[in-house]
Amino acid sequence: MKRLILFAWLAAALAGCGINNIDTKNFNHLSGKYLEVDGANIYYEEIENVGKPVLLFLHGGFGSIEDFKTVVHSFTNDFHIIGIDSRGHGKSTLGIDQLNYERLQLDVESVLKHLQINEVSIIGFSDGGIVGYRLAAANNILVKKLITIGATWSLKDAVLMEKLMADVTPEACKEIFAQHFEFYQKNNPQPDFTKLAKCTIKMWIDKTQAGYPYANISEIKAPTLIIRGNDDEMFSLESAVELTQKIKNSLLLNVPFAPHGVFKKYPQIFEIITKEFLQKQIAF
Repeated sequence: MKRLILFAWLAAALAGCGINNIDTKNFNHLSGKYLEVDGANIYYEEIENVGKPVLLFLHGGFGSIEDFKTVVHSFTNDFHIIGIDSRGHGKSTLGIDQLNYERLQLDVESVLKHLQINEVSIIGFSDGGIVGYRLAAANNILVKKLITIGATWSLKDAVLMEKLMADVTPEACKEIFAQHFEFYQKNNPQPDFTKLAKCTIKMWIDKTQAGYPYANISEIKAPTLIIRGNDDEMFSLESAVELTQKIKNSLLLNVPFAPHGVFKKYPQIFEIITKEFLQKQIAF
């Protein structure tokens, strides 16, 4: 029961916004395009700002790019914005490949290559942050700066997730992530939430090299801002501190009174700190 309560709290932190009004300066799931990647149709949107540096948004588990709707507007004047719905999430189809963080990394790289984008800065929340670590470590795309929110990385984190997910079923996920489930059912071209939940849970507890970045985290050279809510029970302060020791050019922001979805509870703090980080030269 405690685990279910914890994940209900997580789902509230992850919850996105509706799309009652079309907003061309925000993610809306109306203005995007699809790219076929290894058996799946990956949905992405661009908020164009020609000549400006590219800022990529990657969302968390069961979510979509609309989870960032409360903060995207703060970056549209200074960046060319791209958002990608992860494979199986939002309006992207699941395909037949196994869902893991390596697969999501390859999907992102395919979209960026298709758009002829060779360098980006990244804001990644939870699963999106984990994919951000993998992208920065692989260096197939130049990651200029990386910002992660509640994004785990180690074998210990995978073991913790395995314990937390021990009695969480796909049916339970429909209730825990109720808002995301409703959005998914209405918008995904090939909805199968039970399958998606099974694949996502399996991804969260994956201990192989296709999962969390583990030792490869030290390959990250991009300046990295690691954001953690002090009340986040899935990403311990100990793990976050160790991560800053593994990534040479990194800073840790541990936000008091904040849950997993820091940017949802404290959007003003998030905007001020991240814009400062993205726009300034930082000496480590």
